[in-house]
Amino acid sequence: MSAIAETTLLDAAGLPDTIADVAALEELMTRPTKALVDDLAAVPGDIAVLGVGGKMGPTLARLAKRAAPDKRVYGVARFSSPGLAEALAAEGVECVTCDLLDREAVARLPEAQNILFLAGFKFGAAGNASRTWAMNALVPAFVAERYAASRIVALSTGCVYPFVPVDSGGPTEETPVGPPPGEYAWSCLARERMFEYGSDIHGTPGRLIRLNYSIDMRYGVLHDIARAVFDGAPIDVTMGHSNVIWQGDANTMILRALKTATSPTSPLNVTGPGTLSTRTLANAFAERFGVAAKIVGTEAETAWLNNAAAAHALFGLPLVPLERMIDWQADWIRRGMPSLGKPTGFQVRDGKF
Repeated sequence: MSAIAETTLLDAAGLPDTIADVAALEELMTRPTKALVDDLAAVPGDIAVLGVGGKMGPTLARLAKRAAPDKRVYGVARFSSPGLAEALAAEGVECVTCDLLDREAVARLPEAQNILFLAGFKFGAAGNASRTWAMNALVPAFVAERYAASRIVALSTGCVYPFVPVDSGGPTEETPVGPPPGEYAWSCLARERMFEYGSDIHGTPGRLIRLNYSIDMRYGVLHDIARAVFDGAPIDVTMGHSNVIWQGDANTMILRALKTATSPTSPLNVTGPGTLSTRTLANAFAERFGVAAKIVGTEAETAWLNNAAAAHALFGLPLVPLERMIDWQADWIRRGMPSLGKPTGFQVRDGKF
């Protein structure tokens, strides 16, 4: 067995009280659970992560390799971030440079029976509608064509759902989608439709992962709220409720979804349990920082929410609970640790990102 396979498995008892630095953060997010190891062992074939250069891609690819060291794991991206390809290669991920908007380049991608599709375009979408639709609808059509004989688990978003009452528990997979506000959300629905079409005509098994919102100490809903509280900035609670999940847990569920792929492909909501109040989260951080949160606005009666009960029935509850994430995030901000500088835009209600 390779050295990469000789890794400590993650369980609730092994969660640290604090996350020392970026290296410790990324090690924690890429430490597999026994359930993930077992599920990937039961899924034949190699793995390709398309869009590996995004916020979740690097840790998902490394998690896959650590959980299934005997599989080849390909990371596909343009690799515009210096050093990313080298860092992934050092962890055993085979990097393939590709512009996914180039249909011929997509056709030349290596064979893999298991495809994780993470590519997309969100921030800046309001000012670049054509690129938004190309990345979120045209690229999925290319990928569905190229990997018609594979399993495809594609990252989508809870933004395809309509706003729902904050006391509703959130939409389930049976909730009709749309009409979502903004072209970004519509283009994400188009992404789902392209994978559905490919699945319908080719019999491609898959899952459409509707995610709200992934948490990494360097970005995410908790980061944005904690940063504002720490800086004494006002926090608008008009979009007053959300759902969150630790990025390691989200990546684990996305990878485990390969084993549950259906034909035709089908949606699966992924997030943490419960509906969270922005006001309550702000006050929780204020207590930890010893300051007062500056709340502005009044909570709307509706929000973009997500009910992941089906995923929890399949995979169990997320390993990292909310209180631990809040503690980690407060400690991270207090110590002046790095941020990706990429606000989530969770407060947005008009769909313009």
